[in-house]
Amino acid sequence: MITTGFGFDTTALQVAATTDLTGRRAIVTGGASGIGVETVRALATAGAEVTIAARDLDAAQRVAASLSRSTANKHISVAHLDLASQSSVKAFARTWDGPLHLLVNNAGVMATPLTRTQEGWELQFATNHFGHFTLTQGLFNSLRAEGARVVNVSSSAHLMSEVVFDDIHYTHRPYDRWQAYGQSKTANILFGVEAGRRWASEGITMNALMPGSIATNLQRHLTKEELQDRIRQSGATATRRVKTPEQGAATTLVVAASPALEGISGRYFEDCNEAAPSDGTSHLNGVAPYAQDPEAAAHLWKVSEEILWSLRAA
Repeated sequence: MITTGFGFDTTALQVAATTDLTGRRAIVTGGASGIGVETVRALATAGAEVTIAARDLDAAQRVAASLSRSTANKHISVAHLDLASQSSVKAFARTWDGPLHLLVNNAGVMATPLTRTQEGWELQFATNHFGHFTLTQGLFNSLRAEGARVVNVSSSAHLMSEVVFDDIHYTHRPYDRWQAYGQSKTANILFGVEAGRRWASEGITMNALMPGSIATNLQRHLTKEELQDRIRQSGATATRRVKTPEQGAATTLVVAASPALEGISGRYFEDCNEAAPSDGTSHLNGVAPYAQDPEAAAHLWKVSEEILWSLRAA
């Protein structure tokens, strides 16, 4: 188990203060809101050159300008990226030039009503997994040029569902938006397990993390009553601690920059340290065995490639 000396209350800036990322280039998807902003702030404070990849360019420009002033880092830029659109993802990857040292796959959607993309895919899996899978693959040559870390922001919601390969897109089974979210977050973890096997010789590592319970616009599809129901159903109590966005981004910074993770892939972290295996009694902590199953990880990679290749052939 990897421990770092940081914990629940640690902020991203506290982690950033222990590292120097000068000369390192980073991309943060969804870097214009929520913990994405704090991730960009911390990376920029540590000296990295950061690109905010976001759907809303106006919001991203405002965030970039504000963070450039507050961090005195003039190397914060923005680029358009819609992870639910494969054409947008591919266009972003094609325009990236030069090496890439840190890719933070942070953006995502949560608990959306049943929505299908142009390809007919369920929106959450399409955005949270396929979007980042295509993006990372598209940036592969830049990542391996100097060795890099890929950080997948997952969730304790992965404990709600393994990837249901027989019906990923809810073609035949009744749609459950929380299970759909859960399987997409499981996919984020499995992606790192198989990437670690395939890409170790390329010097690329990939790990996943749970940022914590944080109030951000990720919950925009939920009413207050629905959020309270989820807390009750998860077994949490009224005293459950909620993190600030600054604390939520801390585990991202640990996975992105801690020397303790040098050469490490396929792990899952929470509260700035490697998570223990889930004991099956909580939906809040630990990592499910199915989320680190090498066979499931290899199958997800194969299925993902087949689905994406069929799209190209169409």
